[in-house]
Amino acid sequence: MRSLVQTNAFIDGHWIPTDKRFVVTNPATGETLAEVADGDAAMAERAVEAAHKALSHWREKTPKQRADLLRRWYQSMLDNKQALGELMSAEQGKPIAEAIGEIEYGASFVDWFAGEAERCYGDILPTVSNDKRSWIIKQPVGVCAAITPWNFPNAMITRKVAPALAAGCTIVVKPPQLTPLSALALAQLASEVGIPDGVINFVPTTQAKEVGEVFTQHPRVKKFTFTGSTSVGKALMEQCAQTMKKVSLELGGNAPFIVFDDADIEVAVRELIACKFRNAGQTCISANRVLVQESVHDAFVEELEKSLATIKVAPGDADEVDYGPLINKDAIDKVEELLKDAQQHGAKLVTGGKVLTELGELFYAPTLLTEVTQAMRIAQEEIFGPVIAVQTFTDEAQGISRANDTPFGLAGYFCAQDYTRIQRVSEQLECGMLGINAGAISHAYNAFGGVKESGIGREGSRYGLAEYQETKNITLGGFA
Repeated sequence: MRSLVQTNAFIDGHWIPTDKRFVVTNPATGETLAEVADGDAAMAERAVEAAHKALSHWREKTPKQRADLLRRWYQSMLDNKQALGELMSAEQGKPIAEAIGEIEYGASFVDWFAGEAERCYGDILPTVSNDKRSWIIKQPVGVCAAITPWNFPNAMITRKVAPALAAGCTIVVKPPQLTPLSALALAQLASEVGIPDGVINFVPTTQAKEVGEVFTQHPRVKKFTFTGSTSVGKALMEQCAQTMKKVSLELGGNAPFIVFDDADIEVAVRELIACKFRNAGQTCISANRVLVQESVHDAFVEELEKSLATIKVAPGDADEVDYGPLINKDAIDKVEELLKDAQQHGAKLVTGGKVLTELGELFYAPTLLTEVTQAMRIAQEEIFGPVIAVQTFTDEAQGISRANDTPFGLAGYFCAQDYTRIQRVSEQLECGMLGINAGAISHAYNAFGGVKESGIGREGSRYGLAEYQETKNITLGGFA
């Protein structure tokens, strides 16, 4: 199997080394995987200029030509999914099977937006007067800049880069410091299939603030996209305002998972497990607050405890692993702080609540807390770990109220069987994405994004292409 390890920045079709390097480690073992080029603000500016130089040639390609290149890139990802999956597992920690699943998921965005490039329609507007005609065309916004997170080091890149390229834009990307190797492997494959020099550029760095300021303030960058925390997203949006950039932000979440008294308990437990323990709970749409109606609380917790006992935690290259290590010691510390605070304020630890030291310092046991209240930190902050925190509510109105009692609104989930309840609750929950009797809701066909302080804009679906386009209204006069 071929190696896809690259350790230099990728700008204008060339691998650019630097004297300063940073270390990428395997979270399961602590071993060093690579020393990667540490880009700076000057390198970021160089990448923006390369993207600007490539823009006119790329935007002039027909949608079919851009789509063909995207499909080649998509196929190359699938052809190399084993190597890409093993690389991701090594630097990020998720099981190899799950990592390969992410490769397929990430590639699906490239395939989808290849199709959307050819389905980019304008519109003919109603005639205002007989001597004029008006119509709408969609045009690429221009050079784009993206900052992506470590928890999905492949898919969070492809669902930003693919629509940008499909629309006719070029792009510069700052991949995460913790997981840059997956990003650079994508650059290698893009170059191999013939995506022109300068269309995609990657600047790995430890100097996130300096590089980020280039992306948000450079006048040639017309669109900025970021996935990360709400606090950082707000600061970046403020910077972008100085040049009135088009912005899309996928920010923090605090997803409720509601179990109503008419829910199928087995389905509810199964879907919660699927939602919560993907990537060891380190996902922005992971269930954060599990709200269970009082009358079914005991039955639900009993069934949930049985399921947790079957979860296998191990290094990513082991067989039949459910999840691997957390990304670093900071992640462990946060989980333990939240658990400590909850227990000090009356929460009950049912199972778990410890580091599995026999596996390593970053492996955390599947954990279940009950008697959690809204006042506890664990109900207000993203856990980002394998911890289920269960609260109770009395009736439907209280369940909806508690679910909405947060400044965030990325994802939400609920389990119920009564159709009229499904209709009511789905309309009242304040979130950008909603799963009903379903814990896995992200797909290239779906519109991914939040409301309230969870972000602006959508990724995936036909709405994702519009984030990288400008709408131009044209009026032609002179008709007899």
